[in-house]
Order: sequence, then structure tokens, then C-alpha cells
Amino acid sequence: MSTVHTVDLMFQDTAGVIASSVFDTGDGLAVVDTGPTSTLGNLETGLKAFGATLDDVRHLLLTHIHFDHAGAAGHLLERLPKARAYVHEKGAPHLSRPERLLASATQIYGDQMDKLWGGMLPIDPDRLKVLAGGERFKLGQAEVYAPYTAGHAVHHLAYLVGDDLFVGDVGGIRLNERQTPRAPTPPPDINLEVWRESIDALRLLDARTLHLAHFGAYANTPAHWDGLLRTMAQDAERVQAGMGKGQSFEQLSPEFTEALLSELAAEDPALPALYEFACPPWMSVQGLMRYWQRRAARSA
Repeated sequence: MSTVHTVDLMFQDTAGVIASSVFDTGDGLAVVDTGPTSTLGNLETGLKAFGATLDDVRHLLLTHIHFDHAGAAGHLLERLPKARAYVHEKGAPHLSRPERLLASATQIYGDQMDKLWGGMLPIDPDRLKVLAGGERFKLGQAEVYAPYTAGHAVHHLAYLVGDDLFVGDVGGIRLNERQTPRAPTPPPDINLEVWRESIDALRLLDARTLHLAHFGAYANTPAHWDGLLRTMAQDAERVQAGMGKGQSFEQLSPEFTEALLSELAAEDPALPALYEFACPPWMSVQGLMRYWQRRAARSA
């Protein structure tokens, strides 16, 4: 396989937070996760750094449809009539009709919505290659395997191309070599049991390098996955314990945030500020509280 380029999308003018991965298929470039529309200009600049342009892009491999991963897909396809996007079947309808996504995100981000993410254009269903997960297909000369990897989102895929594995968010957030991976757990779809199953499946794949949208490329080692599982359990237990004491979100969130950022600072003093850009801890608290509430409801 050709070289994989990590393109820093410079989210909110901050390096090392959101990346796209780009490689040559022999039939145009493939971009894994476009990033949000607000960083589209930075994607274009990043392509120029290795002698490419947007016009060279033919394939958009979307791990899932959250704004930081797929927000710019519609704008790209509008500019690139020969390109198409690959997405899980549970995410495809939202890309064709993004009104609900936009409305729910606007409820969270309010007047910061446009600055953070930009708009999201609807995509003609004919421009989407809809996947169930488990497919193998060719892009030019590149052989692609797209396993279904739910847990972070019900519409999450990974992509194995040669010995490069593009893991979206199911591989965790890891902002440098010193950081232990952490699971981003925003609402609404967090399911830790399913996430662990996805990790088990990914560990069996013959991949040398992991590519994370947050952020960069790392050796595929047992330590990466072991660390992710450990911190995932630790964060979930921390939230569960707070809920068990009757704490509200307003009480639990600052305690969780302080503990998480303290652990990150012990690994690297630069990590806390960067991590808050990549994955605001309060969103992880929201997702984990919802996860535990749904588990309790099922048990009842």
C-alpha cells in the first residue's frame, strides 16, 4: 500500500486534535474521515503539502457520521462529482437528510455551532456506498476490509487497508505516544459491552499501524488496546460510583473532569488542554450516565 498521510485539520487553530488520513489507491486519493466543514480549508492545505489537491480525491471512507469525522463529506462531494462516500447503513440516512443531526447538535452547541463545525450538506443517496460491515472491496489497487465496530456509535466502521487499520473513535483518543488511550463516550449510542467486542475483533486483524482521528498513527500493540480497556472501565466506574451516590450531572461532571485531566497531566502536562478540545470530558459524562441509566432500565 502507498504511504498514509496524516493531515492535521488544525481544528480551532489547534494542532494535534482532529486528523484525516489520506492514501493513494491508484484510482485517486482516499480520505478516511473528512473532518468538519469548518476545517475543509485545512484539509485542502494539508493535501498540498504532499503535492495533491482536492481534485485528486475519489473516495471518502467515513468511520461514522459525527461532525468531527464526516461533517465536510457533503461539501466535498458537491465539489468532486466523481467521488463517492462509504458509510454504514445506519448512518447513511442521516447523511442524506442531516436535519436531525444539525438540530440536535445545535441544541448542544448553540451559537457556537457554525464556528466549531460549519454546516452539513445533504448527500444524494446515489453518491453513497452503503455498507453493513464485514464487506471486502477494492478501491483502485487497494484491498479494503470494513468491519462493523459499534460501541462508540451504532453506525461505526473501521477500515483495514494492507497493514494499516483506520479505527475512527473505537480505537480511542490518543494525542501523543505518552498518553494512554481513552474512550470518547458522548451520547447517545455508547455501549461498552459492544465496544469491547469490537476491540476484540480489531485485535485479531493483521495490522501494523493504527490510524486515529484523534490523533495520528501508532504501532498496533497489545499495550494500546489494554490501556484503552483499562481507562474505559475506570471512567465508566467513576461515573457509576457518582450516580450511586445520587450525584447529578452538574455535580458529577466537574469531579470527573478534574480526575481525568489530572491523570492526563501526569502523563504529559500538555495533554489536558489538548484533550478538552478533542473530547470535552462533560460529554463523556453525559454518554456514560445515559449508558448506565439504560442498563438499569433493561435490568428492571
